[in-house]
Amino acid sequence: MDVVIGIDTGTTSTKGIAAGPGGEIRALTSVHYPLSVPGPGRAELDPGALTDAAVQALTDVAAECRAKGDRVIAIGLSSFLHALVPMDAAGKPLGPVVTWADNRSAAQCERIVADNRARKLQARTGTPVHPMSPLTKLAWWAEDDPETLHATARWGGVKELIVAALTGGPFLVDLSIASGTGLYDIHARRWDDEALQIAGVRAGQLAEVVPTTHALRLHADVAAAAGLPAETPLIIGAADGPLANLGVGATPPGVGAVSLGTSGALRTVVGSPTSDEAGRLFCYALTEDRWVIGGAVNNAGSVVRWAGQTFLPGGDGEDADDRDAQLLEEAAGITAGSEGLLCLPYLLGERAPWWRPGLRGGYLGLRREHGRPHLVRAAVEGVCQQLALVRDSFDAEGHPLTEIRATGGAAASKLWITILASALDLPVTVADVPEGTALGACLLARHAIGELPDLDRAAALVSTGDPVRPDPDDAELYRRLRPLVEKSALAVLDIVAELDKLAPEPLPATEKAVGR
Repeated sequence: MDVVIGIDTGTTSTKGIAAGPGGEIRALTSVHYPLSVPGPGRAELDPGALTDAAVQALTDVAAECRAKGDRVIAIGLSSFLHALVPMDAAGKPLGPVVTWADNRSAAQCERIVADNRARKLQARTGTPVHPMSPLTKLAWWAEDDPETLHATARWGGVKELIVAALTGGPFLVDLSIASGTGLYDIHARRWDDEALQIAGVRAGQLAEVVPTTHALRLHADVAAAAGLPAETPLIIGAADGPLANLGVGATPPGVGAVSLGTSGALRTVVGSPTSDEAGRLFCYALTEDRWVIGGAVNNAGSVVRWAGQTFLPGGDGEDADDRDAQLLEEAAGITAGSEGLLCLPYLLGERAPWWRPGLRGGYLGLRREHGRPHLVRAAVEGVCQQLALVRDSFDAEGHPLTEIRATGGAAASKLWITILASALDLPVTVADVPEGTALGACLLARHAIGELPDLDRAAALVSTGDPVRPDPDDAELYRRLRPLVEKSALAVLDIVAELDKLAPEPLPATEKAVGR
């Protein structure tokens, strides 16, 4: 069989798959590495671990393909958004990869918002002004360590690292990753002058931006290690979020994709770069004529894992998945609305739809009658309501959804999908795809080499289960509760800011897994 390999570099692991022409998975591997949290607000990765993992994943999947007699006809790349790493003039990393989860630039972000520059920047770049973005990270560097900023020849991210490791070649980044930096004008298709001025860097220090279908060649040593012909096309690919839509077949109009992993996101595909006046939605490229709008939430499956660690002794061991399942089974016995308990599930802060640094979690309406099942169900409802607020933004901008395709670890839970369907008031099907983002990288690579001319055909290649339909009564209840979520979250911002000032700084954790 002719197969395409997809390599997806994530926050805590790199996944590799090989997919056949019908989307069937022929090989699968995963290479893990730790996310380092060496101090408050920091979240970093070892660049060498990322590049080694990409080469290993490619080598392992290619070997499995050879064992099955399959022929690799192309390779596609995916990587997570919003990373930043200093490099020398040859592209060698000079420090760790600063990830999307690093929030040291919160003060710089707040100043950009206070100066009334954020909304216009987001309209041009497609990226909300938030500590996750390379724009604000560079602004932090300019204030905290200007000598390093000025002495650094190049600034790149994960995709630039992986491309260099696999090709040994040019300093390139794809349009999709560039559109998530906060530094690139997605309408003019060039690095944005005002953003560069805020960041304190020049366009020449950033990579050349190429289409997501741009083809490269493997370095001879990498090709030899993987047992592949050196002429095997390496397609630079896109960012993980847009590729996840492609990988679950959520590219036609009206179809949304929900990712429910440690964190979550809701996205849909539109035909051109766009921005919403309220500044609630991001806009990142899939291809030059397909763009993904949506919002990411920092908390999804993490809230149940936290509950297991907090409410069940020993909940952080190897049986954590079993404990999560136990908690969800208990929570399924509680009615919608958790008997008057509202959860703001911002354990890791929050992003969409408000993009306000400093949001913190909490429970409102807590009474003596509420027990562990209420607390867990309310947390799951809180996450699904946050995703519903993103869906409301789609409606406001004239992009209504008619169905949802869901993927991710939490999507295997009946309770999660049942609550999600009612909160969104839409039918939800779960994609039968173990690695939707890596499959998206495979499908985009097939498109780039001319084997999948119409990307909408991906919807027919991805199998799903039967749709879970919303309960009308529950949907109405969640609709009535949703304004209370927004009102509560924003009302307590000043209070949690004062609490943050009084709280002692957390102790550094050198290796801590914080998923995406």
